[in-house]
Amino acid sequence: MSDPTEANGTAGSAEAAGPEESGGGPGRHVRVVLVDDHRMFRTGVQAEIGQTEQTGVEVVGEAADVDQAVTVITATRPEVVLLDVHLPGGGGVEVLRRCAPLMGDTEQPVRFLALSVSDAAEDVIGVIRGGARGYVTKTITGTDLVNSVFRVQEGDAVFSPRLAGFVLDAFASTDAPPVDEDMDRLTQREREVLRLIARGYAYKEIAKQLYISVKTVESHVSAVLRKLQLSNRHELTRWATARRLV
Repeated sequence: MSDPTEANGTAGSAEAAGPEESGGGPGRHVRVVLVDDHRMFRTGVQAEIGQTEQTGVEVVGEAADVDQAVTVITATRPEVVLLDVHLPGGGGVEVLRRCAPLMGDTEQPVRFLALSVSDAAEDVIGVIRGGARGYVTKTITGTDLVNSVFRVQEGDAVFSPRLAGFVLDAFASTDAPPVDEDMDRLTQREREVLRLIARGYAYKEIAKQLYISVKTVESHVSAVLRKLQLSNRHELTRWATARRLV
């Protein structure tokens, strides 16, 4: 696979599913970019679905943060992007915002399918509002992921079972909550750190749970306090509790 910005990992002993199992089907082909900040996860997805002859999926690029993602997607023009929600540089929503012209291309649209460990309603709704065609969690099987990619390529909307309800509730409700401008100032990762801080997690616990350094946690907390004009984590907790984020 040729990747203009991110070196590829090589699959070990993992075997891709056969044509009958993968859902790719004869003659079907889709070009995909993987966007996730965990290299091992990207390598696993590549091994699971990227055997083109069996699945019909050709992985044409990878990226680990927002800037890389925009560069790779613009350069390769894939049909589908598998997009993590939480990324360095502003999260999946920022990738969607910067790739809006590609999504709007009537002749060769780039479509996005969110693939995330998070099943939080605000994450699901955020990327769907940003233009993603679907949202599946990382518990999905390789077979179902291949099927989901092809469905998104064809223009369908795809969701893991219970997540569709979040979207229906958000877009069908006549009394939807107003936009929270303060919350909109925060990146997806900052919201995640905010939620854990408000639940009483120590910095070391947050770092372990999010697979980031303690220093990075501290930087996110400082950014959240600055953006929300708060002084300490106690005020932050009260702020989050008032918005039912805890």
